[in-house]
Amino acid sequence: MSEYKFVTVENKDNGVSIISINREDKRNALNTQIIEELRKAFLVFDADESRRVAVLTGKGDAAFSAGADLLDMPAELWRGIPTVGFQTDKPIIAAVSGWCIGGALVLAMMTDLIVASESAKFYYPEAKVGFTGGIIAGLAYRLPHHVAMEVVLLCRVLNAQRAHQLGFVNQVVPVGQQVDAAVKMADEMAEMAPMVLHTLKRFINQDVVTHGPSEKMARTLGQLKELDNSYDTKEGLNAFKEKRAPVFLGR
Repeated sequence: MSEYKFVTVENKDNGVSIISINREDKRNALNTQIIEELRKAFLVFDADESRRVAVLTGKGDAAFSAGADLLDMPAELWRGIPTVGFQTDKPIIAAVSGWCIGGALVLAMMTDLIVASESAKFYYPEAKVGFTGGIIAGLAYRLPHHVAMEVVLLCRVLNAQRAHQLGFVNQVVPVGQQVDAAVKMADEMAEMAPMVLHTLKRFINQDVVTHGPSEKMARTLGQLKELDNSYDTKEGLNAFKEKRAPVFLGR
């Protein structure tokens, strides 16, 4: 039985992993459990030396994800976002069909490649709802400035064809073929030199891509949370309470 409730992982023999948000009855809306399951699935993927490339998708063709579940809001949505809540130098390809809304747009935008079905619609309505996490500011690096402002400030829908024309999406395919097309890309990369792919992705993400203030803050919070949950932090506090010298293990 899968250890996840809302995420499924399919590992192919060639090192490609397909990670799917599996909450189709709610249009794959993101709640706290999904975010934690996505983060865990990607951490496992990154730690497994046999895994080469990941494809991230949502169950069904109606929606990659409707974004944050407003009735079950994720406590820290950023924890499930690539390069923000978790780090991996391995390539990630998003396979998007139907609606990709709010936090799901952030999720897709932070992957390395995007394959979209003809029905894909990228939408960021947070100005209408009344809140934002701010990481969407990075869209202005990935789209022409005024188009990004149109999506973010006017809450205009960006369809698959326009997204492709503007270079936000790498490939547009018929509805239902987005995962197969993304897997085909992943299969190509699975045959390439992993260290070269990892190094180039790391160089680009660390030194070329512009990071917005919310993205930087989330990374910092993630690092501090890791420290807070570490053995050494707990050991230091316990040693103080027990009036003894701490024994730190570096983990």
